[in-house]
Amino acid sequence: MPQTPAKIGFISLGCANALIDEEVIITQLHSKGYAITPDYEDADMVVVNSCGFTAAAVDESLEAIGEALNETSKVIVTGCLGAKADIIQQAHPQVLAVSGPHSANAVMKAIHQHLPQQELQRNPVPPQGIKLTPPHYAYLNIAEGCNNQCSFCVVPALRGELCSRAIGDVMQEAEQLADAGVRELLVIAQDSAAYGSDINHRTSFWGGRPLKTRLAELASALGELDIWIRLHNLYPHSQLDEIIALMAEDKILPYLDIPLQHASSRILKAMNRPGSLAQLHKWRQACPDLVMHSNFMVGFPGETDDDFEQLLEFISAAKFDHIDAFAYSNIDGASANRLPNHVAEELKQERLERLMELQQEINAAKLHRRIGQTLAILIDESDREQAVGHSYAEAPESDSQIFLEDAADLSPGDMVSATIIEADEHNLWAELTD
Repeated sequence: MPQTPAKIGFISLGCANALIDEEVIITQLHSKGYAITPDYEDADMVVVNSCGFTAAAVDESLEAIGEALNETSKVIVTGCLGAKADIIQQAHPQVLAVSGPHSANAVMKAIHQHLPQQELQRNPVPPQGIKLTPPHYAYLNIAEGCNNQCSFCVVPALRGELCSRAIGDVMQEAEQLADAGVRELLVIAQDSAAYGSDINHRTSFWGGRPLKTRLAELASALGELDIWIRLHNLYPHSQLDEIIALMAEDKILPYLDIPLQHASSRILKAMNRPGSLAQLHKWRQACPDLVMHSNFMVGFPGETDDDFEQLLEFISAAKFDHIDAFAYSNIDGASANRLPNHVAEELKQERLERLMELQQEINAAKLHRRIGQTLAILIDESDREQAVGHSYAEAPESDSQIFLEDAADLSPGDMVSATIIEADEHNLWAELTD
């Protein structure tokens, strides 16, 4: 007689790439008959999917591991912090096994070793695997790792060098997701614009048709699936001109997620990153509907008052639609740690507040200018009183939201037409069109 399936709890930390790693692990566990629980109170074993990108993320991961060990003696750690196993084992020697990112096989081996099961009833798995996002959108990972050498970042050390997936495999997964009812694909990598450069843009096949493993070709092919395609994490590359052209032709969403980090040429050189306001103006001229999201860092070592004022002037001129900003902090292993003239914490926070105050003014003005627009809106949440969704101009989970009143009949995944009637500095309100 089959035994009761063991329960595996998950603690999820980190980015969308970590979420995809977790989806792979959960898909394998489900196929082998394990039960999955979203918490650890009644779990037989806990997997902590850790993050090690910042000092704060390391602390959060170590704290989460400690909390899990308070609930059960069987804890496995995977994810980016797992690439620095000594940090975990020094803080929590009771952990049973540690593995780095995209290590599903190592996680499964550790689970089988420490929580063996016999006579399990295998569960069917959909062709697209198990997704942890809502059914109407999903992340599509096109590459692992990164070849950029940004001085403040340790992603290459944590996730390895760039390793692009074959374009035929990516397109097959995209088709499976579209066939399963996904309405929007969020295309991600550490540096999506570099896709295929590690394999000399090798030709692969999709539906018998040759395609180069290159972002422009991939984006064009994805645009044939008749669903929304949103590209994320586009490092400034010359190839982006072709991507903007596809956006202007409505083949993919005109949404540019480009982490620029700073505007001062001196600081960008110290960061080992490119950046140009002229590029942004050129792209907006080529695609008037273009929406831009970016990330910026304040308080990088050596950042002077003049450098920071250049950043504010850049943001004021560029008028980004969405910004994420954070204060620099040392990350174990990053070369920027060794730079002179580190900025005081109090000054970092003061600069961060000034930057976000400026962006809030820009947000408010841009959102108010959208009043009167009629847009296609993809519904994310709904209850008896209202629905919440997003348009092409907002990425789910990270940007502004659009609230629709008197929309009780709507369900997540519905695509509706609505007119923007109100805005504040963060969100929009709309009413359904007839």
